[in-house]
Amino acid sequence: MEKFKSKIDLWFVILVCLLFTLILIRLAYDQNWVGFIFIIVVISYVIYSFSTTVYSIEGDKLKIKCSYFFNFLIEIKDIKKKSETFNIISSPALAFNRLEILYNKFDTLLISPKDKIRFLEAVKRINPEIKIVLKK
Repeated sequence: MEKFKSKIDLWFVILVCLLFTLILIRLAYDQNWVGFIFIIVVISYVIYSFSTTVYSIEGDKLKIKCSYFFNFLIEIKDIKKKSETFNIISSPALAFNRLEILYNKFDTLLISPKDKIRFLEAVKRINPEIKIVLKK
């Protein structure tokens, strides 16, 4: 089994921290302690998600795990294409330099492995038919 951690963009972390800080300041100013505690719980979940987002290759399957709720399994033989994208759609990717995985007929998923080349090589070893499109 090979594991690949997700790349995390520093500016993405700064943006999220800034957003939550402003919300917490406003809630504290309004003395909305229920909202304040709720946002602290949300922040804890976001931190946990950042630390647990991992992509692993287990046999002939690609397992994508992000926090408690997102646990996805894709048959590598079903992957048709992998291409680089900067799409900002919500996904288990913590950076905006992402890989789009096209599998089955019309299904797509965005991921952001830290070591993109090693990840692509590992998947290509299992399914050499995958079309890989990298930007220059």
